[in-house]
Amino acid sequence: MSDLFNPTEEHRALRDMVRSFAEREVQPQAEVCDRDERFDVDLFRKLGELGLLGITVPEKFGGSGMDPIAAVIAHEELSAVDPGFTLAYLAHSMLCVNNLAQNGSEEQCRKHLPGLCSGETIGGMCMSEPGAGTDVLGMSTSAERRGDDYVLNGAKMWITNGAISDTESGDFFLVYARVKGAARKELSMFIVEKGAEGFSLGQKLHGKLGMRASPTAELVFEDCVVPAANLVGAEGSASLHMMRNLEIERLTLAAMSLGIARRSIEIMNRYAQERLSFGKPLNEFGQVQRHIADSYAAFMAGRCYVYQTASALMLDGAGQRLDSDGVKLYCSTMAKDVADRAIQVLGGYGYMSEYQVERLWRDAKLLEIGGGTLEAHQKNMTRELTRFERLD
Repeated sequence: MSDLFNPTEEHRALRDMVRSFAEREVQPQAEVCDRDERFDVDLFRKLGELGLLGITVPEKFGGSGMDPIAAVIAHEELSAVDPGFTLAYLAHSMLCVNNLAQNGSEEQCRKHLPGLCSGETIGGMCMSEPGAGTDVLGMSTSAERRGDDYVLNGAKMWITNGAISDTESGDFFLVYARVKGAARKELSMFIVEKGAEGFSLGQKLHGKLGMRASPTAELVFEDCVVPAANLVGAEGSASLHMMRNLEIERLTLAAMSLGIARRSIEIMNRYAQERLSFGKPLNEFGQVQRHIADSYAAFMAGRCYVYQTASALMLDGAGQRLDSDGVKLYCSTMAKDVADRAIQVLGGYGYMSEYQVERLWRDAKLLEIGGGTLEAHQKNMTRELTRFERLD
């Protein structure tokens, strides 16, 4: 019988490698970086040495040439110890690197992907704006062709990896904008690098509820000059690029939820065995048994859904919009609820940072918002389901 979660020996070896790295090197810095709202750049670059930063990128461009299941494994294992750090990894490897590998020209890929895959370059993707989040097509950032260049004007908000310090932006961004005169649905995507004329860091955002180890920033484009060669694909084609890349983004965000839920279950299960109350271990009380058992069942349901969707995405390459929305809709709330139950089982200890579950709960909440809100997933799924008379 094949293993849904590790279908090949290569996948099993990847899981073992990432889990070992996460526990050995990511776990020790997690609480400190969360408290200090600090992005561990040196640790991030070690992911490049492991081949994780370009996990889905063809080997000819410096990547590992692996599949969506491999991406899910990496995100599940890393987020089991530090979801904030993992979010920075997702923004780089999925939103930026995978996006460019899928949609960029041969020349663009050869020029930029090796540095992105090694970690020499830290990347991100710019879509959300101060006045346009879920309503992506409502974005106001504009691009105007002027000779051999485009000139971008606008601002992007909530950009993961937008800043690697309070004063320094990330290195490389895929920026969505609308070329002047284009229709509402016709978005374009541009490569913008640090140092480009008219590109600046607006502000690094502090005081987030969770995901504090993941840097979030506002980026500003004021008559930002971008060479025409930095247009990814044709003018107006980026809406389709965006929709296709959202599938693997939402899948890996759901995988992050799995890591959060799994670690929360491990912590509450161990605590409930060791902690005595009224002379008995906590796990002999029905109320606590319900928290543990319900959490495990919900986690396993979500895990099966995620890996099944990853398998389908690997086979079809695209067209998993219903279930890429579905796994994130289910798993994001599942992870938050499981972390909440873990806090309840641990009581006062669960409210303290020492036992991790309070951080996992705070981090989990972002997954109900970022990469598509719950409400957006519900809308998308309902619309997709109108195409089916029956579900096989």
